[in-house]
Amino acid sequence: MRYCINCCIHLLPNDLHRQCFRCRGPGHNNQKCPVCRGENKIPLYTDSKQMKWLAVLEVRTDHCESWNGFFCLRKGKLCSLMFGLIIMTLVMVSYILTGAKHGLLLIPSPFHYGAFASNPSLMDNESLSDMKDYYQPSKINISYVKDYPSIKLIIDTITSKIEFITRQRPDLEELRKQEPHMFSVIPNKFLPNSKNPCWYEEYRGNTTTDPYATNSYALYSKRFRIIFDYLRKVFWNHLYHYKDKHYRLRCLPHFYIIGQPKCGTTDLYDRLRLHPDVRFSAIKEPHWWTRKRFGIIRLRDGFHDRYPVEDYLDLFDLAAHQIQSVLQSDAAKERGKRNNIIIGEASASTMWDNNAWIFFYDNSTEGEPPFLIQDFIHAFQPNAKLIIMLRDPVERLYSDYLYFASANKSAEDFHEKVAESLQLFEGCVLDFSLRACVYNNTLNNAMPVRLQVGLYVVYLLDWLTVFNKDQILVLRLEDHASNMRYTMHMVFQFLDLGPLSEKQEALITKSPASNTRRPEDRSLGPMLPTTKAILRDFYRPFNTKLAQVLFDDAFLWKRT
Repeated sequence: MRYCINCCIHLLPNDLHRQCFRCRGPGHNNQKCPVCRGENKIPLYTDSKQMKWLAVLEVRTDHCESWNGFFCLRKGKLCSLMFGLIIMTLVMVSYILTGAKHGLLLIPSPFHYGAFASNPSLMDNESLSDMKDYYQPSKINISYVKDYPSIKLIIDTITSKIEFITRQRPDLEELRKQEPHMFSVIPNKFLPNSKNPCWYEEYRGNTTTDPYATNSYALYSKRFRIIFDYLRKVFWNHLYHYKDKHYRLRCLPHFYIIGQPKCGTTDLYDRLRLHPDVRFSAIKEPHWWTRKRFGIIRLRDGFHDRYPVEDYLDLFDLAAHQIQSVLQSDAAKERGKRNNIIIGEASASTMWDNNAWIFFYDNSTEGEPPFLIQDFIHAFQPNAKLIIMLRDPVERLYSDYLYFASANKSAEDFHEKVAESLQLFEGCVLDFSLRACVYNNTLNNAMPVRLQVGLYVVYLLDWLTVFNKDQILVLRLEDHASNMRYTMHMVFQFLDLGPLSEKQEALITKSPASNTRRPEDRSLGPMLPTTKAILRDFYRPFNTKLAQVLFDDAFLWKRT
């Protein structure tokens, strides 16, 4: 029994099946063919017998005309194809999910540089990306690849781009143009009979005037209000009266503990303040030079009103009152006794944090800040003394992570953040100078961990462009922890402080360490060995340069 493969009609042995126009060759016209027009109604003749199901599967109907010339597929093959595609999709999904779980996939990073990206109130009508071009990270994100050789390639790229170039100091007139109010408040000469830089400033208020009513430190922080409440009560008692005018003593710090964070600056501050000739600002870290004078309270909150220099000087009023008592004592008047009390300030951001420059100083060169914090400090206090406490930058970074990370802290999470930060830093140094990247606000806010803070020599070299080397004392936390008495004597000598009694010295050197690691952070254990090896490779060239500048191989941190 034969059947027409086009219309399934039963053919007789000698039947040529001329009624099927589809069998007639290329001249066939589908539009004129009555069978084709009624294709869905073609009768099926099977000699009054039911056609076998397998036979139906072997029959194919021409749908070319309804699909505009596409190839026809048999129903069986179509089902098989669809089934195969479904199986392939399931296999691929299973592979992707398994690979992502175990950190085996190289996933393009969604992390783009941007400062305060989630804060719409950063600027009135524009974000940072509108103001400055920002970098795009590399196409391959290795944040999840715990593979030392892979990350080492990024470190090698960064190392190849390292170049220490001396910056040019700005002129004093350029600084005056940038901060005219600051220069109008701070004089260029101080009292000759005071070791600490102080001067008298006329006070034009009356007895009902609150001298601290507009102080931003008091307005924005409840912690400081108690201090200012006390200062209000004693303010009039410390005014100097001369020719029907009132004068108040104003002071700046004699020395600054400028860095670095998580390097023992708090412990050094707590011990120094026990010395009878040392006073500090009302709060340990005013962060005025680096943040408050630009209106930055918290980086994540964007900008507020800028803190004027008067608000900063108010923080030294307690110390100024004690200095004034010495200056106005009978012994000082009769014998010309000199005041030996000195004031310190311990903002650990002073050395490295110049992130705000990009919003205020537009005349930059190749992305580098035209003015740095030290330029202004030197302009007012060319004889200021600076103390820097450093530690192994690898350990510093892990301590920094444990202190500031709020959730999901672990050695594995730290590793991933280090890898991503290295990738972002590499993307910057490929296009810009090392200094431009170190002081880049966009990059620094994008990196999950603060790699740049451990690049000590970059900052130190920039401070040495304005201050003499003998004005800067650089200490190591490791030495301070192992021999505290020795390091404190170095500090006392550097600040030219008077001798101490044995009891006073014991109080300073034997008190418990301050700001140690929290118990819950200690329980997390050390960083992964791979992470430590990666960071050692990254910081090695910077430590080598630091040891050369300081002529001390201890700053290589080979034994830590």
